[in-house]
Amino acid sequence: MPCVLEALHCLRIAITVFDSDERLVFANEHFNYLFRSLPPRAELIGLQYADLIRLEISGGEIDDAAALADVEEFVLRRRTQFLDGEYHPRDVLLADGRIIEIKARRTQAGGWIALWSDATAARHALGRLQKAIALSADAFAFFDRHDALVLCNEDFAALHGAAKPEALTGMNFRDLVLTQVKRGLVAAEDAQAWTERCLAIHGEAAGAMTVQTASGAAYLMRDRATDDGGRAVVLTDVTDHHRTGKALAEQTLTLDKTRRALAKSKAVSNRQANYLADLSLKLDQAAVSVDSTKTTLLRTMSHELKTPLNAIIGFSDLIVSMAERLSPEQVTEYAGLIHQGGRNLLRLINQILDLSKISAGRYELRRVSVDAGAVLWLAKDAFEARAAAKNISINADDCPVGLMVDADENAFTAMTHHLIENAVSFTQEGGAVRLAVTKADGKIKVVVRDNGPGVAQGDLERILRPFEQGGRTTTDHAAGAGLGLTLVKAFSELHGGALVVESTQGEGFTAIIELPAAAA
Repeated sequence: MPCVLEALHCLRIAITVFDSDERLVFANEHFNYLFRSLPPRAELIGLQYADLIRLEISGGEIDDAAALADVEEFVLRRRTQFLDGEYHPRDVLLADGRIIEIKARRTQAGGWIALWSDATAARHALGRLQKAIALSADAFAFFDRHDALVLCNEDFAALHGAAKPEALTGMNFRDLVLTQVKRGLVAAEDAQAWTERCLAIHGEAAGAMTVQTASGAAYLMRDRATDDGGRAVVLTDVTDHHRTGKALAEQTLTLDKTRRALAKSKAVSNRQANYLADLSLKLDQAAVSVDSTKTTLLRTMSHELKTPLNAIIGFSDLIVSMAERLSPEQVTEYAGLIHQGGRNLLRLINQILDLSKISAGRYELRRVSVDAGAVLWLAKDAFEARAAAKNISINADDCPVGLMVDADENAFTAMTHHLIENAVSFTQEGGAVRLAVTKADGKIKVVVRDNGPGVAQGDLERILRPFEQGGRTTTDHAAGAGLGLTLVKAFSELHGGALVVESTQGEGFTAIIELPAAAA
């Protein structure tokens, strides 16, 4: 039993056990970490659940206008989670911005077990995803591993006859397809065959088909399995392309028109490429009168911008000129390369914009108390799969939770991600990356250390400048533009801290971020 209790105290979620009178009989140590204003857990034993809720409110933990206006009504709403059949998870917004998810289950003795976990990052990620798909021109839907709809945008809801996305939440894919057919929302000569085809594609690892609605619009439906066992479904409006395809089947002369349109698109792409090349040349010529540092910066930026753009144009030209001869696998491969080139270009532009804002003094920090150890644990999870692909271990045992840093959470997270990404990229197969967080003299130190090839002493100062890289031999070297360390240094100094880099060639590389600790 002592071993079981020790294991419960080591968990990073809070566990509470209540008896049949809703009195607290056990709470692990993480409960006090979630609610820092509450008395020690030992002093809470014997209190009823309603008493704990009132302590949360009086301690300033809760950020809920309804709770502050009518405490007893808020307490009653929280207690309903302990009623039979009302065990669904409940989110509670705290005053410091955290979101705590509470799950409750009945025990055999007639009491309750409640699990309290910090769902802030997950809810923020879900919110960003919801905003992203809401802004998309495509219809999006995500299904869980039980094939139940968990998220969709308004375009997807409209295609299935719903006024709001929430009306479809929980429905499985089969029911959605049958509903479309029943309401006459799709144009299909053989409704049963069309339904069977949709369900067959939904059971494959990845598939696609064209869906024609009763209104005459046509959509390309792409259905793909996700890593968590669920499905992602995207419907893109291809009405114009669909009509063009039907016209081609009826009249062969339209084929020449389509080919001329493709040739025109290719010519436009070539002109754009030539324009970029001319612009790069003019930039180089204009920069002759500027000092050598600015000249190097402009040339490097031009090269880094053109590299992914050339990949995008090149592979899109291949798809345009060889569309009839390419297999679906080749189209998928080229589309993936175009997508990766676009992501690299977007990432580079975002990095340049951040540096520009910082240098112009227009980057606004939103400083809060951030748990440095928790951020590093989350970053470790984010890079675990990429590290495992190279047989690299990431060790975060020296990252205790609870060391709070005074920082902009987004900027701090970006800094840790840049350093861990560098470490994983430049560490050879079978290597190791170690993460650590310490506090001393009012400062929080975040250390990212690898045992890769390292950097020569003479290059340490140079690699902190924009577009400079340290000559460490690795196949991952081409993935970056040499802005990561520059951004980390700029963010650190913007917070009133510093970035320190240490290395000996052949003996690894160490990056240390020093930032002010949050006030107690």
